[in-house]
Amino acid sequence: MSAPGLAPGVRLHHDRVRAREVLLAPERIVALDETAAAILALVDGRRSLSEIAARLAADYDADPAEIEADAAALIADLAARGYVRP
Repeated sequence: MSAPGLAPGVRLHHDRVRAREVLLAPERIVALDETAAAILALVDGRRSLSEIAARLAADYDADPAEIEADAAALIADLAARGYVRP
């Protein structure tokens, strides 16, 4: 997984009604928890998964390897559902 990005037509959005971040896709909405929102906020098609993990590890004082594993699992799940391109 080199530089994951959101799939065409999918965007990260703050939903004021739900008071949380969501993924908006054609005729679909996916509510995100704080961890998923933090990961996807850095998914831009330019940053590698390792860069995303390093940034989050620095921000949250956490183990980069653990964050990278969690981020990879999230991205793989969202890619399988068509929301992210790995």
